Amino acid sequence: MRRDTTFQFGLPRFQGAVRHIVLLAVGVWLTFILLNIVDRPTADLLLRWGVLNPQAIRDHGWAWQFLTYAFVHAGPWHLLMCLVGIYFIGSSVEERVGQRAFWQLFIGSSVLAGVLGFLLSFAGVGRGAALGAGAADNALLMVFYLFFRGASILVFPLPFQIPVKWVVIAFGAVELGYFVLNGYALFYLVQLLGLGTGYLWYRFAWRRASLLGPIRNPFADLRNNYYRWKRRRASKKFQVYMRKHGQDPKEYFDEYGNFRPPDEKKDGGRWIN
Repeated sequence: MRRDTTFQFGLPRFQGAVRHIVLLAVGVWLTFILLNIVDRPTADLLLRWGVLNPQAIRDHGWAWQFLTYAFVHAGPWHLLMCLVGIYFIGSSVEERVGQRAFWQLFIGSSVLAGVLGFLLSFAGVGRGAALGAGAADNALLMVFYLFFRGASILVFPLPFQIPVKWVVIAFGAVELGYFVLNGYALFYLVQLLGLGTGYLWYRFAWRRASLLGPIRNPFADLRNNYYRWKRRRASKKFQVYMRKHGQDPKEYFDEYGNFRPPDEKKDGGRWIN
């Protein structure tokens, strides 16, 4: 697959899956703001339902948190940082892969990072709760790097562009530091895992190597081999039948077991074996 080595940033168009995700995240945040004003207990309850909390999943089976946590944000600054990444980096990725694949990347990376964080919490790694689109943001950053390896991007508030490779390394290093300094918090763990899930999406989903491919292909091969065996068996039975009636099967079959074309074609037709 061709990999671009150059990339020029412009102001992306606000459209497609990026627009839907941004509007959905802003809508969820505004809903929490209004509920905090008119009904604080309900807002707190929805927040507990929405964030990714391994303890709640283990005790109550709230598996929907693997998805909903990506649309719940701690405050306006957290929301803004996540949406800026989705808008600028995500728009470039969506333009490359299309709207449907972008949704698969965003949802799949969020869910997979959440599931992996939940599993690691059993080992005492990933404490507390996680929320926000940070995992999906990092997945988009990783995919952007894999598509545009030679690109340079402007990271606010720095006044100069940085090669995207070093941006990925810097983000990973900073989040790893915060992860350790905050007592192995799940919040930073899922963001680190987002880098890995972005690579997995690029490696397996985008490059048409589905995770189910190694499972499906053997079953398809077994099915095709079964049908070939049935055809060979029927051909042998028919040849035995013809020998019993004094006819030579070689007059009708070639060395591969296919019917020989007739010598004369009726009505100008074409022989199809």
